[in-house]
Amino acid sequence: MLQTSRRDFVIRLASLAAVAGSGAALTACGGGDDSAPGFNYGVASGDPLADRVILWTHAQFDGATDDVPLTWEVAPDAAFTTLAASGSTRALAASAHTVKVDATGLSAGKDYFYRFRSGSHSSPVGRTRTLPAAGAASLSMAVMSCTNYPAGYFNAYAEVTRTDAQYAVHLGDFIYEYAADGYASADAAALGRVSDPVNECLSLSDYRKRYAQYRSDPDSKVFHAAMPVIAVWDDHEIANDVYKDGAENHTEGTEGKLADRRAAAIQAWHEWMPVRTPDAKDLRKIYRSFDFGGLAALHMLETRLLARDKQIEFAELLNPATASTALATLASPTRTLMGTEQLSWLQGQMAASQATWQVLGQQVLMGRMSFPVSVLAALNPSDTSENALAAGQLAITDYLTAKGTAAQAPAALTPTQKALLDPATNPKLGYNLDAWDGYPVEREVLLSTARQLDKKLVVLAGDTHNAWSSRLTLMDGTVVGHEFATPSVSSPGLEEYLATLLPAQTQAIFLGIVDDLKYADTSRRGFLRMSFTPTEAKGTWHFVSTVKARDYTVDASASQTYSG
Repeated sequence: MLQTSRRDFVIRLASLAAVAGSGAALTACGGGDDSAPGFNYGVASGDPLADRVILWTHAQFDGATDDVPLTWEVAPDAAFTTLAASGSTRALAASAHTVKVDATGLSAGKDYFYRFRSGSHSSPVGRTRTLPAAGAASLSMAVMSCTNYPAGYFNAYAEVTRTDAQYAVHLGDFIYEYAADGYASADAAALGRVSDPVNECLSLSDYRKRYAQYRSDPDSKVFHAAMPVIAVWDDHEIANDVYKDGAENHTEGTEGKLADRRAAAIQAWHEWMPVRTPDAKDLRKIYRSFDFGGLAALHMLETRLLARDKQIEFAELLNPATASTALATLASPTRTLMGTEQLSWLQGQMAASQATWQVLGQQVLMGRMSFPVSVLAALNPSDTSENALAAGQLAITDYLTAKGTAAQAPAALTPTQKALLDPATNPKLGYNLDAWDGYPVEREVLLSTARQLDKKLVVLAGDTHNAWSSRLTLMDGTVVGHEFATPSVSSPGLEEYLATLLPAQTQAIFLGIVDDLKYADTSRRGFLRMSFTPTEAKGTWHFVSTVKARDYTVDASASQTYSG
């Protein structure tokens, strides 16, 4: 698809989205009447296959709770002169007036236009695309995560539509569950982006309102109408740092039962996202695969609700009273992020796939973001005093000096420096144990599978709000793949938590200490554009200059290439 044609389409669509956002009915004939339903949240498509795609919208009569009968149409041209597929459906009050249809009988690798109709009244027109047929030679996709409404504008969404991306991959945190005065809300009132509802999301009604607010954003409507999205959830669609039977941001009893909250959150996600439901009996099972014409197989994973064991707190590893137990738990062969059923499924998918690239679309960093204990112990986030900051900086300087000396003049290492570099006396631990660093044995099994199958492996990640690129290595140092991590669309990143350091300093620390890390940007918002050919996978980061204003510039100068 030509970039200019996509941009022209989006410009036209933006005017339609603006009308929809005002609450006015969109009609096919330019008029309106009291019986016209509102399509106030636009349209979306997702989970494309070679012959079908999911179409989504929300339709409701003003002030009414009645179901809304609809027809849907798919055509190869924006004028809908000939239809490729069509059918009837209903936006049910029981599903908050959202509706999804699986439009089948389409041709592979083809752009289509689609819309929903109620009599002579039409929704905004969306554009989608099926997966390519066998023999695909190139692929371009936009990868994103962490779209936080009160934190700022979704400028990255708007920018995606100005690229040549054919498909979008959203790795979770599509919404945030916090109350209006919670996380990242300092500028919300000034920006006109105060969370709705104002309370923390706990009930089905709460989550539905929050999705509706995020879907009402004009950039969100334009983006979702411009291309198909393949999505999974992360934790904030439910509650911060959720795992199989608990969550950091949930108080059992005071906030009701987590099981009830989780069920409500999952139901709302399936209602408001254009996804195909793999298992209607267990809505947590959202792992699924997509084959892009034999060039890339994209396996979308679920790493939160199905099987994840509780995260280990870093303080447990540093406290002498709990360290041995915590280390044993961390190294347990049964400790899991995915669960045996999903891991077995993934191994089978990778073994059966003939695609050149095996791509994992998942939430948290898989690369080894390991820091020596000497540094981690000195970096106490709860103590930001001048002395504490100086101690942390000294620990970093001492370790980097020892590492540099070992590389350039190993004979000059002092006993203290040797001890700093000795994993027996100064072991390395992942600084974020909510990520794969907190589940090292299962990571080793997964990466060993790719190695044994001789697959070209690329992992996509979100969650951290910052951009990263890392080698994926086994415990013995063997390189088996590469990870590309997207920055957030709007959520603040390390620049907020490490405000005393310049971004260049933070990046230098990470790149200096973490052996497998090859690129880092710790201060900017945006998205990741991934392109694949038979010989290389290339990640290009598109950073927007601000999310606090509608006017922004874009920097797309940073990229990394992996040839497998």
